[in-house]
Amino acid sequence: MSKNPFGNMGNLLKQAQAMQEKLGKIQEEAAAKTVQASAGGGMVTVTANGGMQITKVEIEPEVLKSEDPDMLQDLLVAATNEALRKAKDLMSEEVKGLTGGLGIPGM
Repeated sequence: MSKNPFGNMGNLLKQAQAMQEKLGKIQEEAAAKTVQASAGGGMVTVTANGGMQITKVEIEPEVLKSEDPDMLQDLLVAATNEALRKAKDLMSEEVKGLTGGLGIPGM
C-alpha cells in the first residue's frame, strides 16, 4: 500500500486556518491598545494604536505661538514616526506568542 504524499495536507490546512483566526484576534486586540511618542520635549505628542493608525495628536500651545511652521512640521513627523515604530513593535510582540518567536515576514 503506497503512502499518500498529501496525507497530512488536511491537518496542515486546518492548522493554517486556526493560526489565521488567532492572528485576526491578535490584530483586533492590538488595535485596541495604544502607544504614545513625543518630540521636542513633549511639545508634540502622537498616539497610535496597534492597527498602525494615528488616533490622537496633541500640540502644546507654545509651539503654535512660535510662528515657526517648519519646526512644527518636523516635530509632527518625528513624533508620528516614533509612534508608528512603537505600534509596529507592539504588534510584533503580540504576534510573537502566536509564531513562537519565528521571524515570519510581514508580521
